[in-house]
Amino acid sequence: MQRITRIAFEHSNLNTMSLLEQYRSLLAILKPHLTARTYSIFATPRLIEDNQYIGWYTNLEGQPVLLNDINDKSYKFEIEQSLSNRINDIETTIKLIPLTYEQNIIISSWLPRIKNLKNHIYVINNEPVIVDTFETIVLPSPPVVSPVIASKPFWKWWYTLILALLLLAVLGLVWYFLNPFKESKKVEPIVVPVIKKPLEEQKSELIVEFNNQPELILKPKPELKQEPQVSEPQSTPEVISKLDPIPSPKVKNPPNCITKEELLKNSNPSKMALIFDNSLSMTVTLAEPPSQVQQYFNYLTNGYPGYMSEQEKIKYEKRMSRLPTRLSTSKKVALTSIDKIQQNINIALVALNSCSAADTTPFYSYSGRGALKSKINRLTPSAAGGGGTPLYSGLEKASKMLDGVKRDDYILIISDGDDNCSNKNICTLANYIAAQKPRLKINIVDIAGEHKIDCVANATRGKVYIAQSPNDMIKQMNKAVSDLKINRPVCQ
Repeated sequence: MQRITRIAFEHSNLNTMSLLEQYRSLLAILKPHLTARTYSIFATPRLIEDNQYIGWYTNLEGQPVLLNDINDKSYKFEIEQSLSNRINDIETTIKLIPLTYEQNIIISSWLPRIKNLKNHIYVINNEPVIVDTFETIVLPSPPVVSPVIASKPFWKWWYTLILALLLLAVLGLVWYFLNPFKESKKVEPIVVPVIKKPLEEQKSELIVEFNNQPELILKPKPELKQEPQVSEPQSTPEVISKLDPIPSPKVKNPPNCITKEELLKNSNPSKMALIFDNSLSMTVTLAEPPSQVQQYFNYLTNGYPGYMSEQEKIKYEKRMSRLPTRLSTSKKVALTSIDKIQQNINIALVALNSCSAADTTPFYSYSGRGALKSKINRLTPSAAGGGGTPLYSGLEKASKMLDGVKRDDYILIISDGDDNCSNKNICTLANYIAAQKPRLKINIVDIAGEHKIDCVANATRGKVYIAQSPNDMIKQMNKAVSDLKINRPVCQ
C-alpha cells in the first residue's frame, strides 16, 4: 500500500474529526459489497506524524498524478468517465444492500461529498482515486433555465364573477327559508276537530265495554301478578359464585434448560473464543460452485487470460464477488449464533485480518454482546500487510486466553482455508494445546471444504463442519454451536 499524498490535519477541530470517523464508517459499510476495482476510487486515510497530517493511501501501484495536471483532453475525459461509472456503480449497489437507519444516514450525507468539486482526484495506473479534503462541499451548479411565463387562460378572469354569483345564490336561499314576512301554510285548522272526535268515541266505547263486561277487569289482574317473578334471576348469582377460578397456563420449559439458580451458583463458568476469518478470500461469492471459485483464485494469482477484455474482466469480478459472499453469510450466521449461547458464557473475538498477527478483543459478557456483534459486523477485509490468513497466530492467542484445565472452554473457528502467514505447523500447535489444556474443545466451520485444518479439531475432541452454501452455513453453524453444549436456554 503506497501513500498518495498527505494533508495537514487539525485534530482539535471536532468537525474534521467527525468527518474522518464518518468516512471510515462509510468505507467499512461499502467495502464488502463493492468489487475491488470500484472500491479502488476510495483512498484510505491514516493519521501520521503525531496526528498532524492525514496520509492518504491506496493499493494501486504507479505514480499518482493529479487529474487537473493532465493536459491530454481525451485522456482526461476518459478518466472522468471512469470516475463517473464508478460512482454510478456505487449508487446502484447502495440501492441493493440492506442498510440500518444509522448506515443510511452516513451514506446519504457522504454521497454528495464523493461528488465534491473540491476533492483532489488522482490518477494511478489509469484508475481515478478520490482524496477528500474534509472541506465544505461544492456541488456542480445546475444549468440556468430561463423562466417561462405561462399565459393565463381566459376563464381564470371569471373567478370573481363566479364567486359573486354563488354568494347571491346562498343569500337567496337564506332569504327564502328564513323570511319572517312569509305566510306559513303548514298548520291546517281542520285537523283539530278530526282528532278530537275519534278520541271521544273511543272513550265512550271503552266505558261501555267495562260496564257491560266487568269480569274482564278481573282476568288481567292475576296475569299481572304472575309476571313479576324473581326466582329465576336469583339462581344466576349462585351459579357464578360456585364457579372455580380459571387456572393460569403452565410454562413448558425445554428439557435442557438451565435454571437461574444454576447460573448464579456457577462461580467459574466456561468461556469461548470465536476465531473469525476476515481475509480477502472471504469476499468471494457463495453463489458459484467450488470449481468456479478455484478458477477465480487462479486468475487472481497468475493473471487473467489474454483473450479477456477489460469489460469482461470487470463483469467477471462482479459475478465472482456478488452477494451472498463468504463474509456476509459468515457474519449473519455468527450474529445469530451468538444470541443462542447461554447467558453465563463470556465470548471474545479473534479476527484474522492480515499477516503477521491476529487481532483479539477482551471477553464480552451477556450485557455486552451488542458491542461484540457490532464489532463483527464492522469486519472488513484489507490488503494491508499483504493480506493473508494468520490462523496459526489466531489459534495460539485464543488458546492463551482460555483456561481449559479447571473448566470446559471452547474455540469456534470460521475460516475458508489454511494459514498462509507462518511456516509453523498448525497441527503441532493443536497437539500441544490438547496436552496442556485437555478441557479445551475446538470446532471448525470449513467454508472452502478443503479439510486442511481438520487436525486441529481432531486433536481437541472437536468436529469439522463443511459449509459451501448459505443454507449449509446456517445448518452447520447451528450444529457446531450445539455440539459445544453451550446453547442451553434459561428456564422460565
